[in-house]
Amino acid sequence: MSVLVYTENWNGKFKKLSFELASYASRLAEMLNMDPIAVSIGQVDRDELEKLAGYGIKKMIAIENDALKQFDTQTYTKVIADIASRESAKLLVLANNNAGKSLAPRLSVRLKAAVASGVGQLPEKLSPFVIKKRVFSGNALAGLELRTETKIITLAQNSFDLIEKPADMVIEKAEADLAGIAPKTSIKDVQIQTGKLLLSDAEIVVSGGRGMKSPDNWGPIEELAGLLNGATACSRPVSDEGWRPHEEHTGQTGKIIAPNLYFAIGISGATQHLAGISASKYIVAINNDKDAPIFEAAQYGIVGDATKVLPKLVEALRKAKSA
Repeated sequence: MSVLVYTENWNGKFKKLSFELASYASRLAEMLNMDPIAVSIGQVDRDELEKLAGYGIKKMIAIENDALKQFDTQTYTKVIADIASRESAKLLVLANNNAGKSLAPRLSVRLKAAVASGVGQLPEKLSPFVIKKRVFSGNALAGLELRTETKIITLAQNSFDLIEKPADMVIEKAEADLAGIAPKTSIKDVQIQTGKLLLSDAEIVVSGGRGMKSPDNWGPIEELAGLLNGATACSRPVSDEGWRPHEEHTGQTGKIIAPNLYFAIGISGATQHLAGISASKYIVAINNDKDAPIFEAAQYGIVGDATKVLPKLVEALRKAKSA
């Protein structure tokens, strides 16, 4: 029996998320006394595949097929389900991103498996299998009991620490059985953003709200993000006003992120916004309203005019870096 983890790659490379998944699956396998196995779909060099061995993966099943070059939920579901059955996987681990969220329900039906989505920790009980996840915009924890023989977990990004655990890994090249099934979607064009850190990849995010008063005041936010090697973001009202591009909008109706450090500058902390950033490890808030909801979620807070406090913060950080 095994724990099977789908390790997504981006243009043949693994990101931190892949290593988080490997660390989580390896730890789960240890708890359950099973073998941790990873599956990779697409063209990935051997050296890249071997990186997962550093996080406890003992077997890698690598599948390369021209029909699988583009992500398609239906074909990928069949491939992963076939491997899960062949490897007697009792627990599947996926990322709680767009790919994982589309695969988990289909795999659930195929494998008759219960799903726990957006999980950020290991199970607290194994028999019965109980695992907790954040609910109500991160304001509460719910305990989920998975009663099926096979179980599926989607892991929230940046919720589990990397655990280096070098292992001797066997790489197995496998064929995908796609008989009678064909991709239902096709990608006509791919536009890759360059020269700017993606919100989903950033460990530090500096976000501004209407408390910045004007798009002309955004310079310090961009400078702070640059000094910290982070990404910039904004609240929904800011993107709706056209102050910032919509791809920077974080919240329930925008991007849901989980950086190590999130600066909420001039953001009051509406429920919809907190739903998208509550998984951040640390939140720093700057707001002139001492009763703003953001302070309830923040570990650190400054009560004051964001347009006056932020430049002083930037100046202090600039001096600290040049010292």
